[in-house]
Amino acid sequence: MAETYSKKENRDKKAKKRANKAEKMEDRKFNNKKGKSLEDMMAYVDENGNITNTPPNPGKPKKEIALEDILLGAAPIEGEDPRKKGVVAYFSDKGYGFITEERTKERIFVHTNDLKVELREGDKVTFETERSDRGLKAINVEKVGA
Repeated sequence: MAETYSKKENRDKKAKKRANKAEKMEDRKFNNKKGKSLEDMMAYVDENGNITNTPPNPGKPKKEIALEDILLGAAPIEGEDPRKKGVVAYFSDKGYGFITEERTKERIFVHTNDLKVELREGDKVTFETERSDRGLKAINVEKVGA
């Protein structure tokens, strides 16, 4: 009985796969990276925090850094005005609403307890923000203009 086309094709694919596998195995044997010396595997960190393969120079003077100059976390934002501007986007009869901040377009919760005047939707206001247990909320809210 003769061999079908698909059986021949499968046999050829398997043979090609076996040949590729043997070729890769020979390549791994030839280009084996094992057995490097300890010095070849070492990595060092320079004074700027970069990884390098050259050891530090013990004769080189070290820079002194004051503890006050070390910043942990994000750098503080300086000179930003705590008062923000915005527009009342929604205000409910139940005593709460949301102000859309002018610069970031972020919606910030506001409650009647933190108001100095009555608000309606569309009023332009200035306010400060305070972190609450549920996120940011507007405090010291005042109308701008009339």
